[in-house]
Amino acid sequence: MESANDSKISKRTVFVTVGTTLFDALVKAVDTPEVKQELYAKGYTHLLIQIGRGSYIPARSTGDDRSLAVEYFTFSSSIAESLSSASLVISHAGSGSIFETLRQHKPLIVVVNEDLMDNHQEELAEELAERRHLFCAHPQTLYQTIASMNLDSLLPYPAGDAKPVAMLINKFLGFPVD
Repeated sequence: MESANDSKISKRTVFVTVGTTLFDALVKAVDTPEVKQELYAKGYTHLLIQIGRGSYIPARSTGDDRSLAVEYFTFSSSIAESLSSASLVISHAGSGSIFETLRQHKPLIVVVNEDLMDNHQEELAEELAERRHLFCAHPQTLYQTIASMNLDSLLPYPAGDAKPVAMLINKFLGFPVD
C-alpha cells in the first residue's frame, strides 16, 4: 500500500483533451483554482491540457508541495502516449476519444460541449455514464463532478462488444432497438 509520501513522489497525471475542436469552455474549467486544487487534493500531481484550436491559454505551473504542475499543447500527431500515461482523463465528448480512453481502462470524465448543434455526443456520454463506464459533466459542473467522483464506482467497458454502441446509434437514428 502506498503511503502519503509515496503518492506525492509518484507522478499522477490528469490528461485533458479537446480533440481537434475548439472547446475553450473545457480548458477554462480545468484552469480554475478550484478544479486544480480539487485534483491536487485527490492525489494528482500533473495536469496536461491539449487545447486544440482554442484561443484560451491556461496558466503554466511547475507545481510545488501544494499545487499541480500544469503544461499544455495545441496538437500532437498522436495523443496515445499522453493517454497511456494518464491516471485520469478529462475529455470532450467525441466518440473516438471516449472509446480510446475506455479501451485503455482509464478513468474518464466526459465534458459535453454545449455549443455544438444537434449534440448527439451528449446522448452517448450520458448513456455511458448511466452504465457507469465514465462520469459525464458540463464545463460549469466539472468541479462538482471531480469533487464527488468515486473511481471505484466505475465499471470497465466490455472490450470488443460493439452491440451497445450499435444500439445507441440505432436509438439516435430512430431505428428499433431490441
